[in-house]
Amino acid sequence: MAELRSEEEQLEVVKRWWKENGTSLIAGAVLAAAGVFGWNAWQNYQEGKSEAASARYQQLINMTAGTTLEGDQLSAAQTLIDELTDDYGNTLYAELAQLLEARLAVQEGDLAAAKQALQDVASNSSRRYVQSLAWLRLARIEVAEGNPEAALALLDQPISDALAAQQANVRGDAFLAQNQPEQARDAWQTAQSIAQTQNQPLYGVQLKLDDLGAEEATQ
Repeated sequence: MAELRSEEEQLEVVKRWWKENGTSLIAGAVLAAAGVFGWNAWQNYQEGKSEAASARYQQLINMTAGTTLEGDQLSAAQTLIDELTDDYGNTLYAELAQLLEARLAVQEGDLAAAKQALQDVASNSSRRYVQSLAWLRLARIEVAEGNPEAALALLDQPISDALAAQQANVRGDAFLAQNQPEQARDAWQTAQSIAQTQNQPLYGVQLKLDDLGAEEATQ
């Protein structure tokens, strides 16, 4: 009888505990299930968003590859760029679209618009490589506009090691624009050395060095 009473008492304790805590346990289980479902739904949403952004960007690349856009084509490309930056602003594709927007603006001779697009990427991107591309292209524009000091300041940013050869190349351009041929030569030779070490093609640098030597020979 004592054993039976003990079992009855234990059962009563379980019933009482369940009465007091059962609702919260069920709620917790429901919330946990909802959390898993919500996370999966969020992941699916993000994957779908990324796929849509990728498709738009590929369309933009196909539209702009190997040609100078004019008129309706240029307007259509800008519409795609706006869609990517407005609707998919947190994706890599939106940032790449802004880099492409800058290239199109340069083709149109609108350097102010190009600089604005590049500055947006440089200021807002969390991706060092993309940010570095923006700094390099901004530096090239500054050299083209006759502002080598501003270009050199941009080249002092923490540019990705993968772009070190391009960084040295543009630095050489800036030094030459400052009429500092020896610094330009050193920078271009550094660019060549880095490109060889990283097994990267770097076009035009040898021509710059050859031209620099030819100019010195005529002085």
